[in-house]
Amino acid sequence: MLSERRLQVLRAIVQDYVGTEEPVGSKALTERHNLGVSPATVRNDMAALEDEGYIAQPHTSAGRIPTDKGYRLFVDKLAGVKPMTAPERRAIQNFLEGAVDLDDVVARTVRLLAQLTRQVAVVQYPSLTRSTVRHVELLSLAPARVMLVLITDTGRVEQRVVDCPAPFGEASLADLRARLNSRVANRRFTDVPSLVEDLPEAFEHEDRGTVSTVLSTLLETLVEENEERLMIGGTANLTRFGHDFPLTIRPVLEALEEQVVLLKLLGEAQDPGVTVRIGHENAHEGLNSTSVVSVGYGSGGEAVAKLGVVGPTRMDYPGTMGAVRAVARYVGQILAES
Repeated sequence: MLSERRLQVLRAIVQDYVGTEEPVGSKALTERHNLGVSPATVRNDMAALEDEGYIAQPHTSAGRIPTDKGYRLFVDKLAGVKPMTAPERRAIQNFLEGAVDLDDVVARTVRLLAQLTRQVAVVQYPSLTRSTVRHVELLSLAPARVMLVLITDTGRVEQRVVDCPAPFGEASLADLRARLNSRVANRRFTDVPSLVEDLPEAFEHEDRGTVSTVLSTLLETLVEENEERLMIGGTANLTRFGHDFPLTIRPVLEALEEQVVLLKLLGEAQDPGVTVRIGHENAHEGLNSTSVVSVGYGSGGEAVAKLGVVGPTRMDYPGTMGAVRAVARYVGQILAES
């Protein structure tokens, strides 16, 4: 275990390196921070931190920089989440409240996160497997044609046109709409198949074919839309950090193009807390020089998807964690109100 003083020295090194982009020396540390000890003592502490792998000497200068291990200890023990200011919170709320539908919410969230953190922002669309049916609407387009509209608790709207095997009257359509919603409204998508399987039997024999066709279309919609979707923005921000990537940013850009990689990076949506993966903790080799800060978002206190940012390991962790958490909270509120 590191002593409290050495933890303070590590915190000071991380803060200075993130702020100045320059390797940090003992003289600079004692001048900038009230550590209460001599430069010689700070040098000894830095030597001990280097021996234990928390900091490293990038070249023959006197300065040191944090390693992945050092950043990890900083995040776990030393970094509080920096709260957003009242003007920042108002700006987030006003920007996101103008969204007209789910696609607009996701697009605005990506833009906002990229601007707030000056990193690459990634937002996962709410997964239908973790969503709930808010309402199913059925509209008659012709005697044997019906429009099915599926509305989720996350504001997602799916529409399908159903060609029925026989004409279906308005009274029968209203009956089906009422029976369907009484069974599936406010229920999870994963429960829907078992909830509607015997519904055709509640109708007259001549209507059962049409009811079965409508239900088949509903279930196909759930399967089709089960695909995970992402939106990414702010990739150009990486160019500001060219010197933070040992060789080139090309491997990072290539990794960001792979949706499967990004979904794995964000992690399971069920974990709602802020997650930080640093450097080599990211399984994809192209992202070993980056950190990923992610958090779950959703309505009603349950996460239905993840959002986060990707940037260099030399990152303002408290500020980034605060921004990601604040944006996720507002997105969740908007989905709950939609």
